[in-house]
Amino acid sequence: MAYWLVKSEPSAWSWDQQVAKGAKGEAWTGVRNFTARQNLINMKKGDKAFFYHSNEGKEIVGIAEVIKEAYPDPTDKTGKFVCVDIKADKPLKTPVTMAAIKADKKLADMALVKYSRLSVQPVTAEEWKLVCKMGGL
Repeated sequence: MAYWLVKSEPSAWSWDQQVAKGAKGEAWTGVRNFTARQNLINMKKGDKAFFYHSNEGKEIVGIAEVIKEAYPDPTDKTGKFVCVDIKADKPLKTPVTMAAIKADKKLADMALVKYSRLSVQPVTAEEWKLVCKMGGL
């Protein structure tokens, strides 16, 4: 299993909206960056992803699961981009803020810190364990 982080502004798509979609999940559309696109292509069914609220909140609030692998993004008129389907798995007991992540030297190389604008990012197994612990899981 691989680990990822997906970002959304809560005003555009929030954790609560993701949870409300239930087991059928929702397509993670709208990604228009080629590095993020490659990360979506690399996602496999069953992989886990941190759900990060960007701009408002700036915190990891939950864990999602990839339930459908990459397919053409129906919102992309160019045909160059893909999406995956994800479903909410579980909330973090305590949201993990960007400030808390930046304050932990063990997370200094995390993509969230180094490439803060990238909307779909890989997360290492070590980073995953540490952030889950910080979030009370």
